[in-house]
Formats: sequence, C-alpha cells, structure tokens
Amino acid sequence: MKNILIPTDFSENAWNAIQYAVELFKEVNCTFYLLNVYTPAIFQSVEGIPADIGIEDASKVFSLSELERLTSRIQKELFNSNHTYKSITSFQFLVSEVKAIVEKEKIDLIVMGTKGATGATEVFLGSNTVRVIKSVKDCPVLAIPEGSDFIAPSEIAFATDFNRFYSKNELQPLIDLAKSFDATIRIVYVQQQDWPLTDEQQFNLNMLHKYLDEVKHYQHTLTKSDSVSKSLKFFTEELDIYLLAMLHYKHSFIERLTREPIVKRVAFHTQIPFLVIPELGMSSAFSRNMEKDTRVEKI
Repeated sequence: MKNILIPTDFSENAWNAIQYAVELFKEVNCTFYLLNVYTPAIFQSVEGIPADIGIEDASKVFSLSELERLTSRIQKELFNSNHTYKSITSFQFLVSEVKAIVEKEKIDLIVMGTKGATGATEVFLGSNTVRVIKSVKDCPVLAIPEGSDFIAPSEIAFATDFNRFYSKNELQPLIDLAKSFDATIRIVYVQQQDWPLTDEQQFNLNMLHKYLDEVKHYQHTLTKSDSVSKSLKFFTEELDIYLLAMLHYKHSFIERLTREPIVKRVAFHTQIPFLVIPELGMSSAFSRNMEKDTRVEKI
C-alpha cells in the first residue's frame, strides 16, 4: 500500500495533478490523502456562508464541502478499485501541514500541480509547489505542470554533476519508477567547462552505473547554454523525455552553475513532470514496501 499526498486548492491545475497521480499508480494499491488548507486572508469573502459564522468556521465549511465534491468527482470520473481517498482540511499554512501529514501518515510521495511562467518573467515565485519542494526534506515531491496530460514515463532524465556521491537508497525512487514503466534513464551531465571529469566525479559516475544496473540507462553530456534550465529543457524536448528527476541537496551543482535557485527554475519552466528526491536519510519513504506493491504496467 502506498500513501500519496495531494494538496489541492480545487483549481483545474490541482485536478490535473490528481488525474496524473491516479493514472501513474493505477495498478498500485494506494491511499490518496486530499489536503486543503485555509486561512482567513484567503476566505474572507466566501459566498453562500451565513454572516453569523466566524471566518475560520466559514472557511472550514467551504473546504469540507469542496473536498466532498472533489471526492465525488474522482469516484465518478477516475474510479479505481485499487484506490481509496481520505480528505483533510486544516486551518494552517500549507508547508507546516504537509510536513505534519508526511510524518503522521507515512506519506510515500507528494504530488502537486505547478504553473509555469509567462514569457521570460517568472510570475509565481511564491508558488506553494516550490515552497513544498524547498521545505519538505523527508519525502519526494512530484510536480505536475499545468495542462500536462499523463504519458507513461518511458524516458526519464536524471540531472547530475557527479560531484556528490549518491547512495542506492537515494536513487531508489528513480529506480522503482523506471522499473515500473520499463523506462530508460538518461543520466544528464550539464558541463560548464570543457574539462575532463575529476577522479571524484568519475568514481561517482561509476557508482551511478552500478546502482542503475537494474534498468536501461545511458549517459549524456550537455554544454551549458545561458542557463542550466534551458539546457535541460532543450534536452528533454529533443529526446521526448517524459519525466525529469533530480536530487535536492544544499549547494547542488545546478545552483552553483547558474547562481539561481534551480528547483524553482525547473519547476516553473519544465513542461514535463519533475521528481524531486530528498538526499540521504530522507528518501526512504517513497521506496517503503515497494517490492510488495503491484507492478505498474507500461501503457
């Protein structure tokens, strides 16, 4: 049994993330936790709520009502006997509540919708998705771009600079996903300078090959353009990559190369799902009891 947390604000973007998650795990026994958080600032003008009800109470009534309607829609349009749903409403900030639920319910994966950018200007720098990606340290996050239809991830890109040693446990979410869909993993190295790999980088690369021996994988070296995010975007488009994965740790290579918060940048600009894996000691949740789960068939 897998436990999947899906925060929702009842938007079509959030609905799209639900659809993607349900399809991704259609052959797996899952409990989906649908979370809606509210604060007075957000719901001060809730319509249809009696005036004598306090702001917090009115917001809770609205949240519970919408969660009930959402669950009914899921059962009607996305019914799957392998899946059960639990609704959570909370008068709390999103990140705080997500952290609490991850720990309490032993969440394996967080799935969230994320909006893109308009032109060259990032207009959602304060997005909830990015806040969760940056703040939650003990559970992988799968960000689903706005309007992204589900496509079985037969090609997965894993971006790295080989400067950090990756453990097998850290890579397990990536390996499990690749095995589930019989996918090919593309190890992507964005090269800053035309220099050979150091001994340390070569060792880490060799270990990656060893850990990924269970799945089909290839190595690719990219020359950085004006930004790493653009290099990755061009690569994923050229090879029809259906999912981009990255390990999130302090001072990761892409942050150093571009001097920009790459998790933000990629989350906003990628048009494909983006899997963010926590570093060592924080990534075991997603792989818990994976071998006991039903294999997800390639579509």
